[in-house]
Parts: sequence; C-alpha cells; structure tokens
Amino acid sequence: MSQTNTNWDPILLISQIISLQTLHYLTLCLLVPPLLAIFAEPSSLNYEGGAANVGMVMDWREMAGRSTIRGIGDRWEQYSWVWSGGMKVGTDREGAMIGVDQVRGWIIAFCWMVACASDIYYIYTIVRRPRMVLDFALSLVFIHLVLTTYYSASIPTSLFFWLVVGVGALATVILAEQLCVKREMQEGLSVVSTEPPEEDNDGWGNDAADDEERMEMGRLS
Repeated sequence: MSQTNTNWDPILLISQIISLQTLHYLTLCLLVPPLLAIFAEPSSLNYEGGAANVGMVMDWREMAGRSTIRGIGDRWEQYSWVWSGGMKVGTDREGAMIGVDQVRGWIIAFCWMVACASDIYYIYTIVRRPRMVLDFALSLVFIHLVLTTYYSASIPTSLFFWLVVGVGALATVILAEQLCVKREMQEGLSVVSTEPPEEDNDGWGNDAADDEERMEMGRLS
C-alpha cells in the first residue's frame, strides 16, 4: 500500500463525504418528484407545496406520514379529524391534518431505499477502501438526521422512519463492503500474476549452472 493511501488526508475525506451526500440527495431529487406526481394524492400533495417541495426529501415527517403543520389548542382537539376516502384530510384547527397522505410516505421510503442502493455504487467508486465503508455510510445517515431535524425543528420520532433509514444503511454497508473487498482481492491477484520473476542477485543461480556444466563435461571426458 502506498504512503498516500495510509496517510490521513482530511481534505480528501471531507470532499468524499460531500460528494456522497450530494449524490444521495441528487438521486432522491430525481426519483421523488416524478413518483409523487404520478402516485400521490394530488390535493394533499399540493397543500404540502407540490412534488418538487424540498420538504419531501428533507422533512422526516413526510416519510412518516405525519402532518407538517403545528396546531395550537387543547389536546383533545387531535380527535376532531375530518375523514374522506379513508384519509385524514382536515381538522377544526385550521386544517392541521390537511396534506397527510400515507401513500406519499411509502413512495418517499421507496425512493430512499433506491437511493441507498445507489449509494453502494457511489461508495464503491469514491471511497474504494473496505475499512472506510462503515464510516462513510454512517456519516451520510448522521448528516441527514442533523439536516432533517433542523429543517423540521423536531427530532425524528417515527419508528417507520428509523426502520427505513436503518435498513437502508445496513444494506449499503454490507453490499458496498463486499464489493470493495472483492475488487481488492481481484486487484491483488492480478498484481501477483503479472509480476516478473525475481532475478538472483546473490550469484547462487550462476554457481548452480556452472556446477551442472562441469559435471556434464566430466561425464563426456
């Protein structure tokens, strides 16, 4: 292993973290809006700002299927829902539950899992080293948790959200690490097979050849 690979390079690590985070969100931005526009309930989607709203990616409540509107009132008012088609579409608290769509949460969760599958290739290409896969995968999840907590002004409390994020991170770590290990093994075997045989620099090989020549000459004489 070269000296460059063994040294700790903070600039390289930061650039790799930023690249992975950017590619992860880019994948989500390419998947979430069209799928929501096709499969999500239109009225509730428009109430939340549309399929291209940044909250569809950054707000954990969207994946959890919870309302993003903070209502003020007595705690018993949470049972004053208005139902339509089996979904909560409004309350008497100025529409605090308008925009809730469970299907939208499943779509965002599916997009998150696809993005995690894409992260396997991103880590395989950018990170390359098997021992660094776990660190980068967990860093990606941690940064997203910080950003989504800041964006929603609340810590994620949804079991569904944590399950999706945890399963995605676990699959990313296992598969990316296996691919990186497999590549390192293949590269190591190819290096060994292409290395030329070492030459004898101590003279033992030449002495053995001379002895064989002298023995052959003695037989002939």
